[in-house]
Amino acid sequence: MTPTHSRRRNVLAALAAGSVAVLAACGSGSTQPADGGAGSSASSAAAGSKTIVFSPLGLQIPAMKNLSEGVKGYGASKGYEVLVQDPGLNPTKQVTDLQSVIESGRAAGAWSIAVAPASMKDLVAKAQEKKVPIILNGVPADYGLSGLVPGVSFSTIDYTAQGTAMGTELGTCINEKLGGKAEVLFVESGPGTAGKQEQETAVKAALTATAPGAKIVATTVVGDRAKSQTDIGNALQGNPGVKAVMGQNDEGALGALGAFAAAGKELTCLTETGGNDEVLQAVKDGKIYASVALQFGQDMTQSVDTLIAMIEDPTKTGVQLTVPQKIIKAGS
Repeated sequence: MTPTHSRRRNVLAALAAGSVAVLAACGSGSTQPADGGAGSSASSAAAGSKTIVFSPLGLQIPAMKNLSEGVKGYGASKGYEVLVQDPGLNPTKQVTDLQSVIESGRAAGAWSIAVAPASMKDLVAKAQEKKVPIILNGVPADYGLSGLVPGVSFSTIDYTAQGTAMGTELGTCINEKLGGKAEVLFVESGPGTAGKQEQETAVKAALTATAPGAKIVATTVVGDRAKSQTDIGNALQGNPGVKAVMGQNDEGALGALGAFAAAGKELTCLTETGGNDEVLQAVKDGKIYASVALQFGQDMTQSVDTLIAMIEDPTKTGVQLTVPQKIIKAGS
């Protein structure tokens, strides 16, 4: 095993490169049952004060899988075991799994990227009651809080800035490659998704301002890659003139590429947010015009560091973090 400082550096480098294999080698934790049951060892159960629980949106999302491996490796470098839960994009399962491990006394702290923040209000109250610090996506109001409180921190995406970048880049592509006019398919987030209204309002405003000749002619709701491909393929049948897509996230964008390929059609302009390895390669290859890539490595370190600070001092008032993001285009 490498020394702690070397392991930490390797974990960060691997996460930035999206290398799950290297991250797994550096981490000491593993994905476990939510209640710490049959898959848990007695020594793990006894080390509750040094266990962090991480609950991402769902491990079927490559970026979330990569992030979970990064959290395990970085947590290990800080002396913490990391228990990863997999809600599978199900808000009810996410709340139930987190509540179980918090009530068991095993968790020293938890980081949750909530599928539906509104569903987590009672859980936040339970974590405060049990004095288990927690870090959540979004802002206090999303969870029924009027402001920052001890033991609860938040990490939010600047959805307006993100949406503005996505819409601007899509409009720029339409101006450059389609003469400023295009029929657009808009892939939107599902109901209850954090930042949905702010982001999508900003996307549409920026698209209109940048390429007034662009027109949204169809809308689908993003799902996993297979569902997105199917839904976009169905939309193309009724809108054969579409050559531009606002792909929403990695799954939507990759689903769009698959749908157009299956239909034998050219997808000229595609933008999205996320930025997993496959998406970034597609940007490099010119298949995706731009990705507003969330910098998960930077967010992971600031989030884990913030959670550990709250674990070490439970009376510490939480903070509001912002997830770094960067526009990635071919040649950048």
